[in-house]
Amino acid sequence: MNRRITLADIAKRAGYHPTTISMALRNHPRLPQATTKKIQELAKEMGYQPDPALGALVAYRRNASPKQQAAPLAYVTKWDTEWGWKKTNTHLSFYEGAVSRAKELGYKIDHFWLGQPGVSHQRTNEILLNRGIRGLIIASHMPGSDEEPALDWSKFSSVKIDFVPTRLHVHTISNDQRAIVQLAFKKALKAGYRRIGFVLPHWYDSYVNNAWSAGFLTSQLQVPEEDRIPLKFFHTSPGTNSGVPVTEFEQWRLKHRPEVIISYSEFVKSAFEMLQIQTPDDFAYIDICPETKDGSNAGVFNNCTRVGELAVEILAGQLQQNQIGLPQYPTVTKVEGTWIEGESLPKRELATSAENH
Repeated sequence: MNRRITLADIAKRAGYHPTTISMALRNHPRLPQATTKKIQELAKEMGYQPDPALGALVAYRRNASPKQQAAPLAYVTKWDTEWGWKKTNTHLSFYEGAVSRAKELGYKIDHFWLGQPGVSHQRTNEILLNRGIRGLIIASHMPGSDEEPALDWSKFSSVKIDFVPTRLHVHTISNDQRAIVQLAFKKALKAGYRRIGFVLPHWYDSYVNNAWSAGFLTSQLQVPEEDRIPLKFFHTSPGTNSGVPVTEFEQWRLKHRPEVIISYSEFVKSAFEMLQIQTPDDFAYIDICPETKDGSNAGVFNNCTRVGELAVEILAGQLQQNQIGLPQYPTVTKVEGTWIEGESLPKRELATSAENH
């Protein structure tokens, strides 16, 4: 069996101290980039592979040692007010998940609002560096606010929650909106429904790179063409929870006669109330963003807390590997939703009868 190549082997051949070799393989920022590249190429040529057991031991010793002051991570938002994003359950859950996981991993979260009057992005950049912050979570940018933060990305490790700002190409963590709609559609079919409608504002779809509509339109291929109901987009101001226009909604409903409607309650509840609609008496209903799991509505719980947790985990990994700057190949990590049974989607008798034969 060939002997494992060690740091000492690489150091002897490269003419550097083993500590320098270790720093280079960890992309330590104190080393010149040319030196790091030279050592990494030599290690690859020699067939060096890190020892996972040794890495686990180092991590154990680090966690078992006396706790130092928690390292700060920046949670960077851009809303109309500093804490306005907290009024949205989804964004609040992102934040709570990040804070909780950061504490478990020995970090703390510091919030930075890019809308602070009189504070430029350049000044924010200086404050971040002066406070020793090297990890950024770009989160909760208000729909319609798609400007990339003017920060020196070469100095930071960074991740992004959701897709805005769209021109910032860093590793992204998001709910799997496409899969959420597909799961809702699948559950409607399983319950015996065929004419399935989807209602949402256009800005809400654009905010997630049209993932909501992609999931619905793909799912429609499972039903005969005559049962495919046109997706009901409506137009309101980005970032608002303004409901679907009542007359517009009712005209669409009467024309296409959906047996079940998929939507977010914030967008349809006012129309339901004004039209005195009762679910599931008038039609069945599935919520794509239920805020609780109490079962009053069938739906797909988005697990937004997990999105925030995962953002911290991925960012911590970058910091431990000294991966700074914009990645050459940004990745997108999706968190699946969880199905919730509810009274708004009863199983149709036709489906029950068919299952018994």
